[in-house]
Amino acid sequence: MAVPIEKSPLAHTARRPRVAALLNPAAGAAADARIAAASEALAAAGVDAEIIAARGAGIDAALRAAVDSAVDAVVVGGGDGTIRAAAAALRDTGVPLGILPLGTFNHFAKDLGIPLTLEDAARTIAAGVVRRIDVASVNGAVFVNNSSIGLYPQVVRDREEQRARLGRGKWPAFALATIAALRRFPMVEVHCDVESRSFRRVTPFTFVGNNRYQLNGLALGGRASLADGQLCLHLVNRPNRFGLFRLALRALLGRLQTEREIESVFATELSIATRRRWVHVSTDGELAVMKSPLLYRIHPAALSVIVPASDADWASLEARR
Repeated sequence: MAVPIEKSPLAHTARRPRVAALLNPAAGAAADARIAAASEALAAAGVDAEIIAARGAGIDAALRAAVDSAVDAVVVGGGDGTIRAAAAALRDTGVPLGILPLGTFNHFAKDLGIPLTLEDAARTIAAGVVRRIDVASVNGAVFVNNSSIGLYPQVVRDREEQRARLGRGKWPAFALATIAALRRFPMVEVHCDVESRSFRRVTPFTFVGNNRYQLNGLALGGRASLADGQLCLHLVNRPNRFGLFRLALRALLGRLQTEREIESVFATELSIATRRRWVHVSTDGELAVMKSPLLYRIHPAALSVIVPASDADWASLEARR
C-alpha cells in the first residue's frame, strides 16, 4: 500500500520549526570547513537549525537528545554510517530525516534522488516532501543500505587496523586490505533459512540488502525503490579468486548471467547461520561482531525522510487540499 507523502515540516509552517542538524564530515584537515559549508547552505536555504558537530560515540548521544527534545526534523550531514545511526534513532518516531551528503560514497542519498551538492540538498530539506521508507535490521541493529559477511568485512577490518596502527589513508589502506583478503580468499559456509526454504552454501560473499539491489552495468549497487518491503539476499557462486575477479569484471561491463553467477532470494525475514559462533558483519560499511545465527528483518515504512518533490508529488498534495 502506498504511503501518503507530506510537505517538509520546514515549509509553510505557522511557527518556527525546531531543527537539529548533526554534522559528521569525514575526518581530516577539511572537516571544519565542511561543517561551516553545511551550516551556510542550511542558512541560505532558510533552515534555522541548531548545529551539532559530533563524531564517534557522541553521534548516538546527540541523536537521542534531539529525539527526546521533540524536534520537528533532524538533519544529518555525513556518510552512510552516520545516516544508519540516525535511522536507528528515528525509526518509528515519525520525525523526518533530512540528509546533507558529506560522505565518500553517499549511496543512500543517491538512491533517494537527493542532490549531492550541499546547496541543493539544503533546499530539498527546506522545500521537499516527506516519504516513509523501509529500513532493515540484523540481530536488532538497523541498517539502511546493506549488510554482508565473508570477504568484505575482512577488508573493512584490515583497512581500519592499518589506519589505526600505521596511519595510512583510507584508500591506500582499502587497496592493500583488498589484496590481502583476495590472497586469503575466505570461504564461509552459510546455512540459510528463508521463510519456508532452507539451504546450505559455501561462498566468499553473502550480501543482504534493504530492498532490491540492481546487479548489472553502471547501475551496480543501486536501488529503484526503498519502499517495496523486501530484503534481497545475494550469494556469490564463484569458488575461486579468478572466478570472483571475472564476476566483478562482468558486473562492471553489464554482462552478468545472474542466475548462474549470483543466487538471489527475496523475503521479509531470513536467518543466516555460520559454523563460527561469532561472525564479523558489515552494516553500511561499518564492522561489528555478532552472534550466529544472524536474523535479518525488513521494517516497512519505518523511517520518514525528506526527498525532492516531483510534479506528481505536488499534484497529489494539491488534490488532497
